[in-house]
Amino acid sequence: MGLGASSLSTASGSNLNYVVLQVTLKEKLIGTGSGNLVELEQVINKQAAKGYRLHTITTSNGGSKGLMGGDRIQATMVFEKII
Repeated sequence: MGLGASSLSTASGSNLNYVVLQVTLKEKLIGTGSGNLVELEQVINKQAAKGYRLHTITTSNGGSKGLMGGDRIQATMVFEKII
């Protein structure tokens, strides 16, 4: 997936109402914005294809610098099953 430290709950794709997904975004060394928003978009669309919609997203600073600089931001997303 190219997202570094990401984890998906075992509920993904199961018949549960909510799924929690955590992704680490790597900030670009030069400029602003995340260097892997395309991968994040793919993760969201994959959950949508399984019948989930993004319910909540929160972010926090990972507190560590990536290789060659750039911050790491941890995004936690809650997906809700579309009934």
